Amino acid sequence: MRILFITSTRIGDAVLSSGLVAHLAEVHPEARFTIACGPLATDLFRDLPNLERLIAMDKGRFGGHWLRLWRETVGTSWDLIVDLRSSAIAWLLRAKKRHVAKKSAGHKVVAASQVLGLAEPAPPKIFVSPDTRARVFRTFGQENVLAIGPSANWIGKQWPAKRFAELATRLTAHGASLQGAKILVLGASGDREEIAPLLAALPKEQTIDQVGKLDLLSVCVCLEKAALYVGNDSGLMHLAAAAGAPTLGLFGPSNEALYGPWGDHAAFVRGPQSFDDMTRDNFDFAGAECHMAGLTVDKVEEAARRLLHRHHSSDHKTRSARP
Repeated sequence: MRILFITSTRIGDAVLSSGLVAHLAEVHPEARFTIACGPLATDLFRDLPNLERLIAMDKGRFGGHWLRLWRETVGTSWDLIVDLRSSAIAWLLRAKKRHVAKKSAGHKVVAASQVLGLAEPAPPKIFVSPDTRARVFRTFGQENVLAIGPSANWIGKQWPAKRFAELATRLTAHGASLQGAKILVLGASGDREEIAPLLAALPKEQTIDQVGKLDLLSVCVCLEKAALYVGNDSGLMHLAAAAGAPTLGLFGPSNEALYGPWGDHAAFVRGPQSFDDMTRDNFDFAGAECHMAGLTVDKVEEAARRLLHRHHSSDHKTRSARP
């Protein structure tokens, strides 16, 4: 059985759709997968079992990337095509069955699951091979770590660096929830300039700088062991939640109802204005200024402590229920 899965160019959306791939792999263990996604998201699917081909869709002029995808896939008779991009490709290729996304107002995980008509949402899942996990553990064995994702795809979604530094100091201080924890700072190589003020404000002996040094699967493995992840609404936030880390997403000019971190181990916090308030007030979404100024360190710290308490209580109940 051959399956063509077309997903997002963005890392975050690709993570949120990854549960569908996991579902299909479970239902069709013999299937061979071709995954088409944006170049930045390809690493997410590199360790997928039975991966036959990974196609990076570099955006081309006048939709040229769709023509290239058609050329690379037209020679195959597909058993199933799942197209989350709502393109015409699914109808221009030979396939026994097709599932094409339609517009949906719900959370992106729910919307993706509805494409296959699933009764329950498929939680995001990133496949990591034993070899990848072992390789990362050899060089990164940290467990008591506060992971921070200070970047985002737009400056208006970025919480100020000084507030991240103050939050990390509070959470790892003597007597705090994550006393003595190392501070793992994550981001892409292109984010280093904007993350530099945060790195400069953190104690060097306590900081693990991995900005631009890890591929996405390695980041996922690191996040599996994180005691807490705090970050802006971004692909890293969704990857942290998919990895199972207690994940706190920081929101301002984006809609948590659509893009909140997914799972019982995840939560979000935002400033005094709701997303609806912003849209009603003719909010300038194109503006370059930071729109996260109303979100205080006190409020984020309180949300982080609540999430950690909830996570620890859940872990205790799980251990107590074991025979």
